[in-house]
Amino acid sequence: MKVTLVQNSPKLNRSNLGDIIKVINQLKDETDLIVFPELSLNGYMLQDKLSEDAWNIDELDELKKLSKYVDIVVGGAIFDSLVFRNSALYFSNGELLSQHNKVHLPNYGMFEEARYFEAGDIFESFETKFGKTSMLICEDLWHKTVHEDLIKENPDYIITLVASPARGFSDDGLEIEKQWLDIIKTVSKECKAKLIFVNRVGFEDGLGFWGGSCILDENATVIYELPLFENIIKTFEI
Repeated sequence: MKVTLVQNSPKLNRSNLGDIIKVINQLKDETDLIVFPELSLNGYMLQDKLSEDAWNIDELDELKKLSKYVDIVVGGAIFDSLVFRNSALYFSNGELLSQHNKVHLPNYGMFEEARYFEAGDIFESFETKFGKTSMLICEDLWHKTVHEDLIKENPDYIITLVASPARGFSDDGLEIEKQWLDIIKTVSKECKAKLIFVNRVGFEDGLGFWGGSCILDENATVIYELPLFENIIKTFEI
């Protein structure tokens, strides 16, 4: 199975869909699964732009068509029955196979997601051609109750879409990177699952995102890792 990690810097507008389609068209014959970061369809600091920039699912038909050739995971702000969701979308075989709506919306410090989005209320797994899969978005993974739900689901793969700002710089490295590694290693080991972690890079409104996307095997070992702060697309075999 070949997995492509897209560690990019989404813009704060709707042009991201065109960029995503271009990447997929370039890689669709060379990989089995392409994974983009959280809110890759929109950019992160949407705030009041949400009402004009959120997507209806039927506007993403081109992603459905492309998923006949390659499985696609993308993050976006989705207009869903009168509310807005921060969602992870899995497209496969010409259809939207699964939509995970972010359950734990941060609302502290630099984060204001709960002010704009409606929270989801469920964690689940679904069958793909590669095995049983669960999707999560960023803050979801910081809650122990979510770990318990994942253990019950017993997935083969855990896909985590992230938009994590850099913070905690020191001579020993980036503190937030260490915290994330501790979390994803714990979850991978608890579930005995391969874990795909895709974090964005770039800057928005004073926030800098650190990247460091990686893949863990079922023994919680980091087998592939992308560099910090670098806009990069790379394919790995797992």
